[in-house]
Amino acid sequence: MRKGFTPARVLGLCGAFLVLLLASFVPAVSFGEWPVSLFEVFAHPGSTDSHVFWSVRLPHVLLAAIVGAGLAASGSTLQGVLRNPLADPFILGVSGGAALGATLALALGLASVEDVAPGLGGGLTRLSAPALFAFLGAVAAMLFVLAISRGHGGRAPHAVLLTGVIFNTFAAAAITLIKTLAGRDRLEAILSWLAGDLGSEEPGTLVLSALLQAVAIGVMIALSGRLNLLTLGDEDAASLGVPVVRTRRWLLLAASASVAGVVTLSGLVGFVGLLVPHLLRLTLGPDQRLLVPLSALGGAAFLTLADLLARLLYPVFNQSIPVGAVTALLGGPLFLALLYRSGRLTAG
Repeated sequence: MRKGFTPARVLGLCGAFLVLLLASFVPAVSFGEWPVSLFEVFAHPGSTDSHVFWSVRLPHVLLAAIVGAGLAASGSTLQGVLRNPLADPFILGVSGGAALGATLALALGLASVEDVAPGLGGGLTRLSAPALFAFLGAVAAMLFVLAISRGHGGRAPHAVLLTGVIFNTFAAAAITLIKTLAGRDRLEAILSWLAGDLGSEEPGTLVLSALLQAVAIGVMIALSGRLNLLTLGDEDAASLGVPVVRTRRWLLLAASASVAGVVTLSGLVGFVGLLVPHLLRLTLGPDQRLLVPLSALGGAAFLTLADLLARLLYPVFNQSIPVGAVTALLGGPLFLALLYRSGRLTAG
């Protein structure tokens, strides 16, 4: 029998998941293509290990944690808003818009904002053009989907779902056309981005990304109590005093902003936002007041370990493996196993 919701239980579970995240963080920053000794990092600040740790490894692992937290928290929220346990963070079309924007920038050979707007001053010129195009595409897709489904989104979650699916289909067709027309030298970069590949971002970019996720996930956590009531149905939720339309729009906006922020930096990393919330729901129950914060911590730990596995496989394939490929290879069988154990795929 599952225990009920209490503040003490929330704090205890969040503490346990935070320990799990820290436990995954230590090997993630220590191992990879170049093993790093944490003793050398802090005992000899000018050593090679220290340079690799601060300039490459730490930003890389922090990015993995930020991306994992955003994907899993938004996945849990969208599964509740759409009342569909198989919904994932990319279902609203945000991923399609981001992928289309980044693919266009890569196909045009744009590397930085300076290539787009020569002579532009300030630190904006340090931004990656594919990242900027991906963010603009994600935001445009988010606004388009919410605007098209606006007349029905407050009463019919499937309107948002169907609009997102249709937009993703259109974006996929456009991406296929661009890949066909792109040169061979740019096709590899496009495929790498679409597969989900984490880099080492600048500290300022990491701070901005973390702040965006903190705000978006904070909104999802703050509205998680209302989200529980939304899962009962719009009429029941309204009878209990929930402003259904406003609550759903805020949740969709927060989840979409979270996904837009992470796919801009990581590309398309699948299964994190589907697998982690689903596993927690089977274990802890459907209470979103637990699922949203624990999904964020669990998603951060999961993607950190998946990224570590991708880096450990470098000697095997003699090249970098996109973390999106690792999460797909791990997530697919694990998710099927979860479905089977829950009785959804059993015969009869």
